[in-house]
Amino acid sequence: MLTSLALIFLVGLFAAAICGGLRLPRIIGMLFTGIILGPHVLGLLDDKILSISSELRQMALIIILLKAGLSLNLADLKKVGRPAVMMSFVPASFEICGYLLCAPMILGITRIEAAVMGAVLAAVSPAVVVPRMVQLMESGYGTEKSIPQMILAGASCDDIFVIVLFSIFSGMAQGGTADMKQFLNIPVSIVLGILLGAVVGYLLSLFFETAYAKAHYVRNSMKVMIVLGVSFLLMAVETWVKAYVSVSGLLAVVSMACVLKIKCPKSVSGRLSEKFGKLWIAAEVVLFVLVGAAVDIRYTATAGAAAIVMILLALVFRAVGVLVCMTGTALDKKERVFTVIAYLPKATVQAAIGSVPMAMGLACGQIVLSVAVLAILITAPLGAIGMDMTYKKLLKKQENIS
Repeated sequence: MLTSLALIFLVGLFAAAICGGLRLPRIIGMLFTGIILGPHVLGLLDDKILSISSELRQMALIIILLKAGLSLNLADLKKVGRPAVMMSFVPASFEICGYLLCAPMILGITRIEAAVMGAVLAAVSPAVVVPRMVQLMESGYGTEKSIPQMILAGASCDDIFVIVLFSIFSGMAQGGTADMKQFLNIPVSIVLGILLGAVVGYLLSLFFETAYAKAHYVRNSMKVMIVLGVSFLLMAVETWVKAYVSVSGLLAVVSMACVLKIKCPKSVSGRLSEKFGKLWIAAEVVLFVLVGAAVDIRYTATAGAAAIVMILLALVFRAVGVLVCMTGTALDKKERVFTVIAYLPKATVQAAIGSVPMAMGLACGQIVLSVAVLAILITAPLGAIGMDMTYKKLLKKQENIS
């Protein structure tokens, strides 16, 4: 197992560095590392690592959500207003509708399986988008109309929205039915998840504050372990009460992180966000390499043509959703085109949950994973290179920014 971990970190980081030098997303190198080292090509990874890969991916997903909640700036949403709020769910909803309408015909899957696939594929990638939006804000491109801020705020919420839908749709697929009662459980699950996370986040903030006031100072590293442990319990609550009521554990984790950001001093929430960012650096390598290792390259090649058509068609639905969000704004045609390009990349969430349907034993598990990996390989470079090559042409630079 130690040899496998060494290969995952060393080869994964080396391949990521090569992709970074070529101006490609680093995650592409990590994915190819997993495919090559995995059981379907060289078979160099220990079976013990592969047997716990689903648990490792779940932990990585929790870290993503905690980082998103602690980094989410509600002031940005308020400043940009309606377009940012719409960008957090409308493009993803349009893309899911695209899979619901077209995937059964193109890929031969059921409607509920199409909903699961759409929820996996609909999230935009913060790993690709966020660094570029920060760069644009620093250089002044598009800042006069708050375009980078809008994309940044919307993308942070977009992932959360999609992951919650995925947990609901995958639960429906396990049950084999999609009746009206299950759809009515969606708002119940969302509301209870938010409330549970908010209460737990408030109690945690009181605990940190009380411990500090009584001179029992809780170190930042200890806070990280406490927050992680509580997050694992929140995920467990969803399973414990599933027979009685629907509660979204994933949304509870995000809600808890948001409340911690609001209630804790900025120094505390900032340090927590920084710590989880460092945790994500290690988790990212393990996550993407293991996702690559789960891909059967032969199956992916067989499904390739139809899957690529479906991915590209769904991107058209997504583009329409982005343009709907821009209706009534002051953005010109070029700026609207840039927002469409910025919302193309997929990577982080697809890697985190792409193999979950297969681990759950769903019939669509293999095709969902194959489409997720193909979507990363196609859209991550397309979006990253597209943004890098067009922002100077499509966005106006604000002069005299500090």
